[in-house]
Amino acid sequence: MKVQAAVIDGVDAEWDIREVELRETDIRPGEILVRMGAAGLCHTDEHIRHGELPAQFPLVGGHEGAGVAVSVGEGVSHIKPGDHLVFTFRPSCGLCRYCVDGKAHLCTEIDQVKAGDPNPRFSQDGVALNAQSLIGTFAEHAIVKATACVVIDKDISMDVAALLGCAIPTGFGAAVHAGKVQPGDHVVVVGMGGVGTNAVQGAKVAGASTVVAVDLSPNKLALAREFGADAAFASLDEASEYIHKASHGRKPTVVILTVPVAALAAQAVSILDQGGRLVLAALGNPASFRLDLPINQLVMNDITVRGTVMGSSSLRRDIPTILALYRQGKYKLDELITHRFSLADIRKGYSQLDQGDVVRAVIQYN
Repeated sequence: MKVQAAVIDGVDAEWDIREVELRETDIRPGEILVRMGAAGLCHTDEHIRHGELPAQFPLVGGHEGAGVAVSVGEGVSHIKPGDHLVFTFRPSCGLCRYCVDGKAHLCTEIDQVKAGDPNPRFSQDGVALNAQSLIGTFAEHAIVKATACVVIDKDISMDVAALLGCAIPTGFGAAVHAGKVQPGDHVVVVGMGGVGTNAVQGAKVAGASTVVAVDLSPNKLALAREFGADAAFASLDEASEYIHKASHGRKPTVVILTVPVAALAAQAVSILDQGGRLVLAALGNPASFRLDLPINQLVMNDITVRGTVMGSSSLRRDIPTILALYRQGKYKLDELITHRFSLADIRKGYSQLDQGDVVRAVIQYN
């Protein structure tokens, strides 16, 4: 079938909207043909476009999205045509040592994602096109692995559902799972994009006594308060001072960094309380996004520094949890989406991501 898709030909090439061919009948065991409903504009795809993350070019972009199952391959029993699905770039087989140990975000199937499809189903003029993360949400239809899908209720809008596969659980999990926020903790979240705003919400539902947001954008600082932050400032020092005053002398317990600014990690260590946790939930240029931390300070204050992919979340567990909180009015989802674009406007969408009024942007399909 002919489908419209956003394609990258190589490093630093522009997003190009093309009509490409999808071999829709080549559905292998364990796979699903899906019709896309919406896709998230995530910075990860831009990191790939700029060569900061590995990829096999040319490729159909997009790893964050939601859609509807059209047909299913052999061996797929938990998904049927018509089901609404959220896609994730971290598949979960449920059987490997990581999955059975409660670490579905580390499932061994990520090796297949990294290796790519040896016989891609997308092509143009006889040239094979890889699919980003074996998904390719920047195409009207795609073939994806069933292990990369989570079934959701049909009343959840596609644009909201699209974010449930990446930004929302990454932020939520950065607080709840990686940061292990407990009742009474004092939390600072740096960066109020899609991940940061959900880290704020995750910290609040986990019972944090104080949640303070940090961002350079006045617009995003105002948004942070709408998503539950007790206060919002332009610097870590101001955030630390607020917690010190509000908690009668305490220091931050957890700092969650969602922007690729290495200097902020070192500064975060300097303001953390003894036994504190620094969670790194950002990707950046590997040549410059590197850490230089005072090890003695980490050791003597028993401080934990850890990275987290997908917020260390298990999506089959955490997506229903987040949706339950959403239905109860305890978690904001609709408000996360500040911008919507058509696939044809993908360049415009990405050009606006770094502006101060964008929390999350999505592509909507007809």
